[in-house]
Amino acid sequence: MIPKSPPSFKFSRVGLTIVAASIVLFSVLTAITFRNLNREQQLMKHFLLQEGLTLIRAFEAGTRTSMMLHWQAEGNNLAALVRETAKSPSVAYIGIINEQGKVAATAGEWRDSSTRPPVSQVLSHDAPLTNFAAQDSPRQIFEVAKEFNPVASLELGGEDRRNRWQQWCQPERYGAPITGRQVIFVGLYTTEFDEARKEDVRQALIMGGILFLLGSAGLYFIFLYQGIRVSRSTLANMELYTRNVIESMPVGLLTLDTGGRIVSSNGKIAELLGQSETGLEGKTWRQVTGDRHSRLEPLIQGGTDFFDVSLECYRQDGKTIPVKVSAARLLNKEGKWLGTVLTFRDMREIREMEEKLERSRRLAALGRMAAGIAHEIRNPLGTLRGFAQYFGGQAQDGSAKRYAELMIGEVDRLNRTISALLQFARPREPEFEKVVLGELLTKTAQLLADDFKNHAVAFGLDVPEEDISLDADPDLFLQVLLNLLQNALAAVEEEGSIVLGARRYNDAVHIWVRDNGKGMTQEEQARMFDPFFSTRKTGTGLGLAVVHNIVEQHHARIGVESESGKGTTVTLVLPIHQGERRE
Repeated sequence: MIPKSPPSFKFSRVGLTIVAASIVLFSVLTAITFRNLNREQQLMKHFLLQEGLTLIRAFEAGTRTSMMLHWQAEGNNLAALVRETAKSPSVAYIGIINEQGKVAATAGEWRDSSTRPPVSQVLSHDAPLTNFAAQDSPRQIFEVAKEFNPVASLELGGEDRRNRWQQWCQPERYGAPITGRQVIFVGLYTTEFDEARKEDVRQALIMGGILFLLGSAGLYFIFLYQGIRVSRSTLANMELYTRNVIESMPVGLLTLDTGGRIVSSNGKIAELLGQSETGLEGKTWRQVTGDRHSRLEPLIQGGTDFFDVSLECYRQDGKTIPVKVSAARLLNKEGKWLGTVLTFRDMREIREMEEKLERSRRLAALGRMAAGIAHEIRNPLGTLRGFAQYFGGQAQDGSAKRYAELMIGEVDRLNRTISALLQFARPREPEFEKVVLGELLTKTAQLLADDFKNHAVAFGLDVPEEDISLDADPDLFLQVLLNLLQNALAAVEEEGSIVLGARRYNDAVHIWVRDNGKGMTQEEQARMFDPFFSTRKTGTGLGLAVVHNIVEQHHARIGVESESGKGTTVTLVLPIHQGERRE
C-alpha cells in the first residue's frame, strides 16, 4: 500500500494575481458605479431645479402679461393659467398656496405630502427648496418650491400691484381671497432620469456579472491548476516511492512490452547481467543474454504466468549465475495484455548453502562409516606390525629385513591415516582459553622452521604489533595452522615463499597463509575441503577437512583465493570475543 500524505494547498503566483486583480476590478467597478449614480443624482437635481425655475419664471411672466393686458375673460385667470401650464408632459403638478396655507390654484397630480416643506420655510429662504415628493404615483416626482410674486416687477405702486393682482385672480370664484405672499410648488417627473439610472444599474450589473464570471473562471482555473499540481506532485511521489521500492527489492526485476522488449529494470537485474540499467531498455532478452538462453524465450512470448522456473543466467563476460524466474502478466482495466513483469532471484547463496549442507551430510555419513571401519582395522594392523617386527628380527637375509621394514612403514602409514580419520569422524570438543595470537604464530613458525629450511623455502612471519588475545583451543588451532602451512609447503617449489600473518579488523582477527606455489583451479577449490580429496599422491585428503571442522567449531569462517600458477591465500576470520558468541 502506498503511504498517503495530505497534499498542501498553496496558491501559485498566477492564481494570487488573478484573485487580486478580480478583487481590485470589482472594487473599482463598485466605486465607479456608486460614483456615477451619485453624479447622475446630482445632475438630475440640478437639471430639474433649473427646469423648475425656468417653468416658474415662465409662469410668472405669463401671469404678468395677463395682468397687464387685463385678461379677465373666463379661463384667462390664475387657475386657467395653472391648468394650461400643468399640461406639459414633464410636469406632474403645479400648486400655489398663500402664507396662511390656503390653496390658491392647483393642477395635475397634486396631493398633500408629508415631505413637502411648509410655506413659512420656503418664504424664509431666498433660494428655492427642493425635495422628492411622497406621492401615491408609480413615477417619482421632484418638487421645486419658491415664493411666487409675479407683480413684483410691475412698474406700479404697491397698492396698485396688489389691486391688480386681486382683480386678475378673481378670488370670489374660488371661495377665498388671495392675500399676502404666495408660494408656488412645481412637481416634475423624473422618469427619463430614472430610466437612465436603471440602464446604468443594468450596465453595472452586467459588468459585475461579467467580472464575476471572469473571477469565477479564474478561481476555477486556479483550483484546476492546483489539482493538476497536486496530482503531478502525487504522481512524482508515487513514482519515487515505487522506484525506491523496486530498487530496494532483493530480486532483479524486468518489465517487458508485448513485443518482448525491456521497458524498465532495477539495479539488481543490471548487477546480475553485468550491464547498466540504461543499456537494457529497448532490447530483447535474447539480445541481452545472447542466443544461448533459449528456454525463457517461449515463456515470455506466450504471455503466460509462471513461478520459480530454474534457469542459468548467462552474462556477457561468460559467467553463469543460477536464478529462479517468475512472471506475471500486466493487464489494463479492460483485461488487455500490456506486457510482462519478470523477477529474477539469485540462487548463488542458496546453491552454496545447499552444497555445504550436502557436504556436511556426506561428511557425517563418512565419519560414521570411518569410525566403524577404523576400529575394525586398527587391531589387525597392530597384529601385522608385531609379526613384521618379529620376522624382521629373525630374518638372516638382507632382502627379508628390508621387506619387513617396508611392511612396518606401511602399517604405520595406515595407522596415521586411521588416526586422522578418527579425529575427523569424532572431533573432540574445543576447550576455549585465552590465547595470545603473537605467541601462537611464533610457536607455529618454530615447529616448521626445519621443514622450510630443508625445502629451501623462504618463510615470512607477519606478527601484529599490538597484543591480541583470542578465545580459542590452543592445540586445535595450532593443528589448523600446521596443516595449512604443510599444504602450502607441498604446493611451492624450491626457492618459493610462504607468509604467515595476522591483523585485527574491528572485532575480528584475520589470519592468513599465503604462498606463491602452483595454485588451484576452480574445481579444486570447490573440493579442497572434501575428505580424501588431495592433489598429492601421498596425501590422505583429510588435513583440510579437519581444518574445516575445527574452524567451524571456533565459529569462524575460512576464505580461499587462488589462481592456477600464481599461488594461494587461505584466510581465517575469527571473532575476538569467542566466549560471548558461544553464549
